Parts: sequence; structure tokens; C-alpha cells
Amino acid sequence: MSRVSTYLNFMGTTEEAFDFYSAAFGTEVVPPVTRWGDMPASPGAPELSEAERKLIAHIDLPILAGHMLIGTDALASRGETVEAGTNVTILLEPDTRSEADRLYGALSEGAHESTGLQAMPWAYTGTCVDRFGIRWMFNCFERAS
Repeated sequence: MSRVSTYLNFMGTTEEAFDFYSAAFGTEVVPPVTRWGDMPASPGAPELSEAERKLIAHIDLPILAGHMLIGTDALASRGETVEAGTNVTILLEPDTRSEADRLYGALSEGAHESTGLQAMPWAYTGTCVDRFGIRWMFNCFERAS
């Protein structure tokens, strides 16, 4: 089923933030919580420090009416930073690749940045920053035909 979530980026404080949001909303994190040390190494990426291996790569928390907060820690070793404008993303998860393509095409028209959509091990995915400066992420879990 399609859903819309809010994707939050932090610099090493995802776990603390999600503990706070869990208490505020009275909800529990949906397991599993994935840490960067659980992820396969990306080709050419620098090796993660022990501290970065403990950081959150992916966490889900239901808040209200089925809406999910999803979070991750950015990795300084990869040159990632977080600031206003890169700390919040609207995550769209359409049911079909054709709907993902349609929405991506519409929202990336005149975009400041765009990755295009591509098949990755977890989903058909991509991001764009629309002409108004809003960051959109797409994940479609429909398998390629």
C-alpha cells in the first residue's frame, strides 16, 4: 500500500531523537533498527569508525494516523552534513514503478538537484529537490518485470 512518511537526517543524534519522539507520541519503534555497522560496505567508501558503525542507518516510528517518521544518521566520514533544508525529506512510497516515475517526473521538473530513479537492492529509489527547495525521496518496492 502506498504511504507518505517524513524522513529525518541527524548528525549522530538519531537514537536520542527517536527515543524523545517515541516518548512524546507514546509509540514504539518498528524493528529492526539498522545500524551503519549492519550495512554492507559501499564500494570505494571509507571504512567506518567504531563510533559510526554504532550510528543509525534506518529507524521507523509510527506517530499519528499511520504516518511514519523515518530517520538516519549522516556520516561525517563520507562528507555528509545536515543543516536546515537537508534535515527533512518527504518520502513517497508509491505502489508501482510507473506511479513512482510519474510522480518523480512531475516533482523533478525544474528541480535544483535530482538523482533519477534507479533499482537498488532495497527498492526502486531516487531523490530530487524541487524548484521550491523541497527534498523528495522515492522508494517503490514493486519488483522489476
